[in-house]
Amino acid sequence: MPLTFDDLVLRARALPRGGRRAVLGIAGSPGAGKSTLAEHLVRELNGAGVPWVAHVPMDGFHLADIELERLGRRDRKGAPDTFDAAGYAALLRRLREEPAEDVVYAPGFERVLEQPIAGAIPVPATARLIVTEGNYLLLDTGAWARVRPELDEVWFCELPEPERVRRLVARHEQFGKSHEEAVAWVRRSDEPNAGLVAATRERADLVVPESALRRVEA
Repeated sequence: MPLTFDDLVLRARALPRGGRRAVLGIAGSPGAGKSTLAEHLVRELNGAGVPWVAHVPMDGFHLADIELERLGRRDRKGAPDTFDAAGYAALLRRLREEPAEDVVYAPGFERVLEQPIAGAIPVPATARLIVTEGNYLLLDTGAWARVRPELDEVWFCELPEPERVRRLVARHEQFGKSHEEAVAWVRRSDEPNAGLVAATRERADLVVPESALRRVEA
């Protein structure tokens, strides 16, 4: 029997052991449903009580457009070398340790502006599970290789390619691109990145069944 969303909730709930904080990573290609799964998982686990699960997306470590322009990478935004991978790994290490501060602040990403926002996500000391999601959690090149050791488990999301691409185009349109611009961006930028991500699938601890992703969306 394929895993259900309820099975995923139980598996995530069991990750913190012996009072130790745990970090769960959710990886997958652009448009595969990582953020939706992470948000629903955090909401279900926290319930109506004191929040004990925090959501810290990888996207907060996008380099700002002004720096991408300086580096000549603006037209490849979203590729592995357009993120601060070392900074992301360092934050995960800090979050994984027993918190010495009341709150650790993580950067977020504003999709309307398409820019990272410093100090946007507060992670309280009471958080026992950190859920982080992004494309390159399983990449083993450069500074990205420092990320996987900081994660207790990594789950991989995947959808049939036509559906994933359709959603990706729709997302770009939602945030201001014309249909033609969205399709061109997906072909030029998102799909080469998706190929890199797909090649890391075998390094995941769990591949999330499509049925579980559909259940979350429903």
